[in-house]
Amino acid sequence: MAQVPQRFFDALAVRTWCGLSLRALGRAREEIDAINVYPVADGDTGTNLYLTVESAAAAVEAVFAAHELDAGARGASESPGGANQAPPGAGDGPSLADAVGAMAHGALIGARGNSGTILAQLLRGMAQVLTAGGDSGRAEGSGLRRALRHAAASARQAVAHPVEGTVLTVASAAADAADAAEGGCAEVARAAYEGARAALAATPGQLPALERAGVVDAGGHGLVTVLAALVETFTGRVPGPVAVPHARAERGGEGLADAHAPAGECATETAAEENGPAFEVIYLLEAEDAAVARLRQRLDALGDSLVVVGGDGLWNVHVHVDDAGAAVEAGVEAGRPYRIRITHFGHGDAHTTKAERPPRERAQRAVVAVVPGEGLAALYTEAGATTLLARPGEPPASGELVQAVRRAHAREVVLLPNDAELRHTAAAAAEQARTEGIRVALIPTRSAVQGIAALAVHEPERRFDEDVVAMTSAAGATRHAEVTVAERQSWTTAGICQAGDVLGLIDGDVAVIGADVSQVAATVLDRMLSAGGELVTLVLGDAAPRAVADRLEARVREAYLAVDTVVYRGGRQGALLLVGVE
Repeated sequence: MAQVPQRFFDALAVRTWCGLSLRALGRAREEIDAINVYPVADGDTGTNLYLTVESAAAAVEAVFAAHELDAGARGASESPGGANQAPPGAGDGPSLADAVGAMAHGALIGARGNSGTILAQLLRGMAQVLTAGGDSGRAEGSGLRRALRHAAASARQAVAHPVEGTVLTVASAAADAADAAEGGCAEVARAAYEGARAALAATPGQLPALERAGVVDAGGHGLVTVLAALVETFTGRVPGPVAVPHARAERGGEGLADAHAPAGECATETAAEENGPAFEVIYLLEAEDAAVARLRQRLDALGDSLVVVGGDGLWNVHVHVDDAGAAVEAGVEAGRPYRIRITHFGHGDAHTTKAERPPRERAQRAVVAVVPGEGLAALYTEAGATTLLARPGEPPASGELVQAVRRAHAREVVLLPNDAELRHTAAAAAEQARTEGIRVALIPTRSAVQGIAALAVHEPERRFDEDVVAMTSAAGATRHAEVTVAERQSWTTAGICQAGDVLGLIDGDVAVIGADVSQVAATVLDRMLSAGGELVTLVLGDAAPRAVADRLEARVREAYLAVDTVVYRGGRQGALLLVGVE
C-alpha cells in the first residue's frame, strides 16, 4: 500500500516515521549486522538499532491508543440519550509534544548497544527542539532543520570521545545539508538524507578499520536508513538504496573475519585494540545531573565506548569495561540503576575472529520467561529459566524476546509471556526463533503466577510435547488475580473507579473496588477460593504493606482447611499483589 505523504511534522508524521523506520531497519538489519566492524566486530548493530526503534514506535503507539481511549470516554460521558458528540479536539489525535516525547522516551528506555544509545540521543535532541516554546501542533521545514542540528550536537556531547567516520559524522553531515536546504519538511528531509548518504560513503577513508574491511560504518548505515524513512514520511516515496561496499568485493575474497577490526561497536574511542574490554555494561539510571557528570568521569577511567544519554532524571548508560561490577557500583553511587544488562564478550567474543570462536554446545531444552520484578526474576532463574525483566509500563518488544530465546542457547524452548498483553508479541518472537531452527512452544500464560505453576511441573527429561502439555495444563489450572491502584478515573466491570482506588482484578477483569489494600485482597482471595483450591501463591510487590501477606495467610489457615499458602517477594513488579490459586 502506498504511503500517504505528510506535509508537516506533527504527531501523525512522528507515528508514520517510527513505523517506516522500523520496517526499513527490519529489512536492513542483517546487512547492517554483517558490516559491523568498529569498534567491536560483534555483528549486532542492525539488531540493536531495530530494537531501539521498536521501543520508540511502541511508545508512540501507546500514546495514540491512550488518546483514542480518552477521547471515546469523553464522548460517551457527554452523550445523553445516545447522542455521542465528542468534545472539541477529542478526535484530533495527540499533540506533537506528546508524540515526540513518547518517541524519545521509548528509544531511551529501549536503547541497545552503542549505536542504539546514540540514536536514542539523536531522537531526544530532536524532541527537545520540537517541544520547545509550547506546542503549536506541528513543525515546518525550519523546525525540522533546527531539530536535526540540535540532535547531531547533543549526540556528540553524549559520547565520551567522538570519532570521525562514525554515526556521529553522518549525523553532522545530515544536519549541515538540512541547514542549506530551502522549502518544507520534504525538502529538508531529502537534503538531510542525501548529505548523510554522501558522508556514509566517505567513512572508510576516515577509519582504518572500515577501510581494511572494505565496508562503511554500520551505525551510520542505520542512521541513513532511518533518514530514508523520514523522506518517505514526507514524500510517500522510498529514496534510492544505500550503497554498501562489501568486504569480499573490495578485498579480493577476504571476508569480515579477516579484517581484524578494532574493538567496540560504533563510535567512541579514538583508538581501539583487538584485546579490548571484556564486558559490555548497559543500564537505565535514575540520577541528578551533577551525579551523572561524576559518573561519566568514573566510567571513562574504567573503560571505553562510553555513551551516557538522557536527562530530566532518567539516563541510559553504556560502557565497555573489564570490571563490570565496578561499572554497576558507579551507577549505584550516582543514583538508582536498573534494567542492568551485562554481556561478556568472552570466548567467541567480538575481539576474536569468527574462525577462532569455539562453538558452544546447545542445551536440549530451556524455559524463557518474562517476569515483572527482580524478586520473581531470581525465583525463575533459580528454577532454571532464562528470564527477561519487564518493568511496569515498559513491555518487552518482540526482538528482546527473540534475543532471550537465543540467549537460552537451546534446541527446544518453552516460552512463558506471563502477560495477556504480550500474546501477539510472544507469538511473533516464537515465529522468528523457529525460522532460526529453534523448536519453540508458546504457553499463553497471562500472569507470573501461572508461569510459576508451569515451571513447577517442568521436566526437561520428558519428551518435548509431553512437557509442554503438562506445563500448559498446570498454568491453565491456576486462576490468577492482582491487586493494584487505579491511575485515573475509569469505567470497569465492577463500576466506576477513581484515581487512587484499590482495584482487585480476577482473571484480568476488575472484580473489586475499595480503599484498603488488605480488605480488597481478602475479598479477592475469598472469591477465588469459593470455587475451590489447594494452593495459594502470593507475590508481594515493593509497594505493598508488609502486613498484607500475614493477614492473608492467617485468613487461609482459619477459613480454608487443607489449603497451603506460599509467599514470594516480587520487587518492583507494578502490582501491589499477585495471587494464584491452584
